[in-house]
Amino acid sequence: MADDEGSTIDDTDTSSPQGVGGADTGSNTDADPEAADDEGSTLADVLEYIAREIVDEPDAVEVVEEPDSRGVVLTLRVAKDDMGKVIGKGGRTARAIRTVVKAAGIRAGVRHTHVEIAD
Repeated sequence: MADDEGSTIDDTDTSSPQGVGGADTGSNTDADPEAADDEGSTLADVLEYIAREIVDEPDAVEVVEEPDSRGVVLTLRVAKDDMGKVIGKGGRTARAIRTVVKAAGIRAGVRHTHVEIAD
């Protein structure tokens, strides 16, 4: 049994450096999307995607991105008939949209994201 354990340990030791090398390659691949310079536009894309999926007139969805001293301000414009869908009952949908965009901003390294829903 000791011989079997020794073989397993040798196999594990050989596998570990290969696993570490593979993990490093994976880390480099993961770092590339984070290194993209389009962090703000990614947030605008996230907001636009969410809004287009909610509304009846996706072609009327417009997102304007403006840099702010604290981060990014995203202004969302939709058709008048879709305004209620974007805001939701008691503002729940608007709050959920803001939460998702804020989470995307944190992941992209943006300090502050603010979503305005324009009339």
